[in-house]
Amino acid sequence: MHFSIPETESRSGDSGGSAYVLRKEYGANVLPAFPPKKLFSLTPAEVEQRREQLEKYMQAVRQDPLLGSSETFNSFLRRAQQETQQVPTEEVSLEVLLSNGQKVLVNVLTSDQTEDVLEAVAAKLDLPDDLIGYFSLFLVREKEDGAFSFVRKLQEFELPYVSVASLRSQEYKIMLRKSYWDSAYDDDVMENRVGLNLLYAQTVSDIERGWILVTKEQHRQLKSLQEKVSKKEFLRLAQTLRHYGYLRFDACVADFPEKDCPVVVSAGNSELSLQLRLPGQQLREGSFRVTRMRCWRVTSSVPLPSGGTSSPGRGRGEVRLELAFEYLMSKDRLQWVTITSPQAIMMSICLQSMVDELMVKKSGGSIRKMLRRRVGGTLRRSDSQQAVKSPPLLESPDASRESMVKLSSKLSAVSLRGIGTPSTDASASDVHGNFAFEGIGDEDL
Repeated sequence: MHFSIPETESRSGDSGGSAYVLRKEYGANVLPAFPPKKLFSLTPAEVEQRREQLEKYMQAVRQDPLLGSSETFNSFLRRAQQETQQVPTEEVSLEVLLSNGQKVLVNVLTSDQTEDVLEAVAAKLDLPDDLIGYFSLFLVREKEDGAFSFVRKLQEFELPYVSVASLRSQEYKIMLRKSYWDSAYDDDVMENRVGLNLLYAQTVSDIERGWILVTKEQHRQLKSLQEKVSKKEFLRLAQTLRHYGYLRFDACVADFPEKDCPVVVSAGNSELSLQLRLPGQQLREGSFRVTRMRCWRVTSSVPLPSGGTSSPGRGRGEVRLELAFEYLMSKDRLQWVTITSPQAIMMSICLQSMVDELMVKKSGGSIRKMLRRRVGGTLRRSDSQQAVKSPPLLESPDASRESMVKLSSKLSAVSLRGIGTPSTDASASDVHGNFAFEGIGDEDL
């Protein structure tokens, strides 16, 4: 969430007052301290500092599931976005991308929140109401090479138009992508023509960008199915491929299997995958199952401006985000593993959503649901609907892409260097407990 803070703030109905209500409702131990205010006009530097403080506050509080379901909290954030950006409520055109780069233009209000925009996109594409919950909107950044970097999943309280407009850069876009991890749910989506086309377009795009790992023979089979326009068979084959349905993050660093090791992290299929290359060795992969993570946390720090050598992914003077998780390496050995990445919060949200999905499945529930409607909300069906374009045939496989080997069939045999025990100044609220954590034996690793 990015906010520009006005030079002065009123005492009534302001963000600070709402924060007081939240602290009174949920207790001081649940909420972090709200950024302090000043009564006088702020300098430009102070405005930017306060914007960053408020953004950190929003991110920290939003990771708490109790607060995430609070209408008081969500209403507070919705008001804060519109008021601080001083955006009047009016109808605008908003561009949303599909995974294949296709643009979908929808008419929305500047005050519409994520579910309203998602609903408008579904109406434009003629996606049935009962499939809307299988998809989400993501804030992405278009890089110079045309690839997209995922910034975050847009949360329910966000106003997508305001979120994009506040960044004041054409490189930031909104993208529609499936929101679930278990490929078994593909069956629900593939029953519908529009759902099938969206999954097909996303899968072809993921293969082309190298997110899904494909051998030359598998590539040949996939292209043959494309030529026959056998979309379901194409997806069935793709489901068997490594990293199908995964979300890949930008290159970063981790302390696995050694300190400051350059890695590429992917999330999917109830795991975090780390692709890495050790000196003199081929590309390798290590996988960390969500059910083996006892807990995790996101922390931030500012590196010292001098006195040490810089490491990959660590800008001098910039806030450094870290995702650390405690992993069950063997029956009686827990090990902390740390990933340093600007996308650490996004990784944490992916972990939480995978855990939530596992718990729903374990309880016998289903993610099939109708999109929540706000009181007084109405479904705005588009006057003109737009079809999902079929992507072109797969290009020849990239000869520069290497095959990967597992670091070890048994992670306990890998030499890992962790970060030790959590620092004593970390409060319990900083740590995300994992209800899907499973105690296991060595034979299960």
